[in-house]
Amino acid sequence: MPKTIITYGTFDMFHVGHLNLLRRLSEMADRVVVGVSTDEFNLSKGKKTLIPYEQRAQIVEAIEYVDLVIPEESWEQKLSDVKDHGVDIFAIGKDWEGKFDFLEELCEVQYLTRTQSISTTDLKRSLKRFLSIPQEDLSRAFEVLEMLRRDLE
Repeated sequence: MPKTIITYGTFDMFHVGHLNLLRRLSEMADRVVVGVSTDEFNLSKGKKTLIPYEQRAQIVEAIEYVDLVIPEESWEQKLSDVKDHGVDIFAIGKDWEGKFDFLEELCEVQYLTRTQSISTTDLKRSLKRFLSIPQEDLSRAFEVLEMLRRDLE
């Protein structure tokens, strides 16, 4: 009997960790449903996204491992999503361990390890640090790089 798996995420700044998750889900079930957090839901969680919901949903939808993308608009919708989509497995990152055990009455719940050394949070932190460098320091660094490039020609 075919199995359906569901997961949720913001999928901002799509990276290899996201791809690994979706690939892994496709290996666990025949049908992969992904709830992509809407901009409004993210704001209610205190999260800002760089990429608007519509674009994030299009990116996730284009991944070959994904069969259906739905908007994640609230915490409460997970119960109805599991029922409405005939979900056999609910899977999410280990950092949420225990938070969705209440779904075990309806389906199997799995907390998955994340890809090491990559996360959207880390990418945003690095970008913020980079953007905090004074412009004159960046200009000087690029001048030095240009001189090195010329020296190597």
